[in-house]
Amino acid sequence: MIYYCELKVSIFKKLFLLICMKILISGGMGFLGSHLTESLLSENHKIILISKSLSKKNNIKLFKKRVILEKINIKNIIKMEKMILKHKPDVIFHLAGQTSHSKSFENPLDDVDSDIKGTMGILEILRKNNLSCKFIFGSTFVTIGKPEKLPVTENSICNPTSLYGANKLLCEHYCKIYHNLYGLNTIIFRVTNAYGPKEQVIPSKNAINFLIYTAYKKQKISLYEHGKFFRDLIYISDVISGLKTIMKKGKPGELYWISSNKKIWFYKFGKLLQKFTHTKVEYVKSPSYTKKVDVGNFVASNLKLKKLGWKPKISINDGIKLTLEFMKKN
Repeated sequence: MIYYCELKVSIFKKLFLLICMKILISGGMGFLGSHLTESLLSENHKIILISKSLSKKNNIKLFKKRVILEKINIKNIIKMEKMILKHKPDVIFHLAGQTSHSKSFENPLDDVDSDIKGTMGILEILRKNNLSCKFIFGSTFVTIGKPEKLPVTENSICNPTSLYGANKLLCEHYCKIYHNLYGLNTIIFRVTNAYGPKEQVIPSKNAINFLIYTAYKKQKISLYEHGKFFRDLIYISDVISGLKTIMKKGKPGELYWISSNKKIWFYKFGKLLQKFTHTKVEYVKSPSYTKKVDVGNFVASNLKLKKLGWKPKISINDGIKLTLEFMKKN
């Protein structure tokens, strides 16, 4: 009887270890990283966060005692290697790096360091130390540039119009090469226009959140070209469920789009903000810089990810309401 009970406990422990993983998240205090951390903690995973600064510490204030925080710049390969070897994670979500295409033009060499050097550094650490670790790389829709055909799919031609998009695309190729050549378990995801609580409210970071915040403050919002263009907007909780699906069911060497697969015209988006906040909308001309680098109309197919059992659940109406509610409380 005692042996039987010990056997049951042993089996339970093994199952627990299989289910509860050690997950490292670079950029862990950011918009995606903090939401992903909170969701993974609810499933009892052990989370290690990498952040180069503590400027976004409010994003993790409700659960900071439940995570391990490593204050490291991903460009420091020596420190990164020591940290990864210390923790030996089962999964790495690489979300850190430059996230603004406009800032990539202001300091292009820093963008190369943050995105290309940081990503290559982690891939090399995994390769040379022969670590069995799933590496999930966070890319962006701007790798496509101006789409030749809509909806965009995983097989669409990429012709980025910004340094940020070009650098992210190069990192995608590194991930594929390290998978094909060295057998690393690398997976790539691209997100369309994500929005929701905890994102910074500055136009160069996230135009959607900035517009919602401006409307919440009862200030006039400005839309280019009479709002007669559309994007693929997706609420943050749908992004997180997509990331978790990729972590659990995604195939090594593959690319997945996380998108709503719905066209949201910006003049309609403006009307929704008017309805919920009574703000005013003005239409202005696009700056010449924007016309050169903007991707224009954009919508991405999410069929490949849906085949893994995922689907988005939050409508644009509910997403705006949830974001406004968060802003009121915080």
